[in-house]
Amino acid sequence: MEPGRIRKLDETVVNRIAAGEVVQRPANALKEMIENSLDAKSTQIQVTVKQGGLKLLQIQDNGTGIRKDDLEIVCERFTTSKLREFGDLTAISTYGFRGEALASISHVAHLTITTRTSDSKCAWKASYIDSQLTGQPKPCAGNQGTQITVEDLFYNVSTRRKALKSGTEEYLKVAEVVGRYAVHNASVGFTLKKQGESAADIRTQPNSTVTDNIRTVYGPHVAKELLELRCEDTNLKFTATGYITNANYSVKKCVFLLFINHRLVDSTALRKAIESVYASYLPKNTHPFLYLSLEIAPELVDVNVHPTKHEVHFLNEEAVIEKIQQAVETKLLGCNASRTFYTQALLPGASIVSEETEESSGTSNKLSVAKDSKDKVYAHQMIRTDSRDQKLDKFFSKPEMKADDAEENLIDKSQQSSKNEETRREIQLTSVLTLISQLETNCHSGLREAVKDMTFVGCVSPQHGLIQHGNKLYLTNTTSLSEELFYQILLTDFSNFGALRLSKPACIYELAMMALELEDSGWSEADGPKEELASYIVSLLKSKALMLDDYFSLQIDEDGKIITLPYLLDDYVPGMEGLPMYVLRLATEVDWDSEQDCFQTFCRETAKFFSIRQNSLPNDEGCERGWQWMVEHALYPAMRKTLLPPQHFAQDTTFLQIANLTELYRVFERC
Repeated sequence: MEPGRIRKLDETVVNRIAAGEVVQRPANALKEMIENSLDAKSTQIQVTVKQGGLKLLQIQDNGTGIRKDDLEIVCERFTTSKLREFGDLTAISTYGFRGEALASISHVAHLTITTRTSDSKCAWKASYIDSQLTGQPKPCAGNQGTQITVEDLFYNVSTRRKALKSGTEEYLKVAEVVGRYAVHNASVGFTLKKQGESAADIRTQPNSTVTDNIRTVYGPHVAKELLELRCEDTNLKFTATGYITNANYSVKKCVFLLFINHRLVDSTALRKAIESVYASYLPKNTHPFLYLSLEIAPELVDVNVHPTKHEVHFLNEEAVIEKIQQAVETKLLGCNASRTFYTQALLPGASIVSEETEESSGTSNKLSVAKDSKDKVYAHQMIRTDSRDQKLDKFFSKPEMKADDAEENLIDKSQQSSKNEETRREIQLTSVLTLISQLETNCHSGLREAVKDMTFVGCVSPQHGLIQHGNKLYLTNTTSLSEELFYQILLTDFSNFGALRLSKPACIYELAMMALELEDSGWSEADGPKEELASYIVSLLKSKALMLDDYFSLQIDEDGKIITLPYLLDDYVPGMEGLPMYVLRLATEVDWDSEQDCFQTFCRETAKFFSIRQNSLPNDEGCERGWQWMVEHALYPAMRKTLLPPQHFAQDTTFLQIANLTELYRVFERC
């Protein structure tokens, strides 16, 4: 039998084979593009995905952009701005250096680049197939930075596409990549969302902290159990920093975020070494959360190991791993003596179900969570859901005092009036209706259900409260919630407010002077004399007096004095200590030139003034209980009734879960 003839492969075949090494799935392609965005000094990176990235994978950044002259070769293999000669690899400080990523993607997908540099008058758009332009770049509108759109990934490699998992599983891998880079690059804001959906699945803010991003991406359960780790050795020329979980936290699968010289990599040896330490602390077959960032002298690291760059080799690897392992063990030993469990105690007054009672009565004792069910009620389902049970403030020794007693020298109660439903004016302004529509569109349905069915537990501080929903206990940001509540009231009850009449008219000039004396005002000599600024504030607000009185019941007389404030909520009055800054911000922060922007900014500033804050409590000397009464009996009931929580409340710390009865049950069962 004759041997087969050796032939040179067609260049297209070669390129597609090479592309398969770099781009194995959508997550690999995204990793390469995120690294390009980070190399371009981006501070905001947004990722949009459809069908797990197989149909659409788009990344947009605000980095330096790509020069128009470079668009012709940017997708050709081995073209890069980060490397000139092989010796540069010994001191490489960028993510990319091979010049293969975009070329590989263009061989297995339809690739479009829209980019603009800081000195360009417009953006330029170019499309590529098999690393070649399909036409000349075209000018278009666009912000500084680059947008790369990858469509129909592996459309010409059917075997690879069939081998990939479902769109849902591919999306989870994409989310994993975005989350890991978001944690490591806390100074950069990351956003990940599915195409056609307004809510983002991952959203981190620029200039946040590593722990903030861990909380956002991996949840509060991880964030509250973190231990900071630091290890360095001058002889081995490395520094390791990061966060690891303590012995209170464990999961079925190890989550290990490892960055070496800011490059996301894998290290089986290092992971196994650290997990061997945790084996003495965690239950069998459970694992920790680990985030480590290693800084190793570049000349000791070989990054040119694999086209995907997920593997690196470095000198003295065993010695470095041993040092890190020792540091982890020392950290865990230090926290082991004070190991704690977070529990949700049964509050006084709650009923306790006993087995004897059930046996004697012959009936099953059901709690409210399962009262309509015939299933057995397990121990971890036994929760307090009756809002009539005792609250935290029952344990205070001071007598309860209503809020209106605390402001009697500031507000004339005989002149206080609420909304009259019979004379209610219909909202007809398009600008206000648009803002109300935005509230409804931006509402988080899950949080709305939680707020609607919540049970108020008590006040932790003026800024924070405790609520219970189902079998979960949440620490809530009362300041943020009350501010959003009043903002929504100002819009939905527009031009239908009653009036809070001040017992003594407040001089706007004097209030402005008081505010300008405060550090928070931001006043400097460059802004001009305070007296002139105060006079300007008086004239500005007097010129808007008719509108403010008609729409918001904010009355200002001819002498420049405030007579009334809007009456927004029954049994609630704002803290008058915040009135000077409120007057100042009405002049500086409200956009008086545009109708919709004017109403939006005015309502925001007014809501901020009415909200519960430490430095502006609605109480008087000796009336510490006043604000607590208003929080429990006015604010939270109003939130339960009308509040539409915005989407960002699910991303920030407005709602922070601190206990879950089901998980606590498992903890004590394990013990």
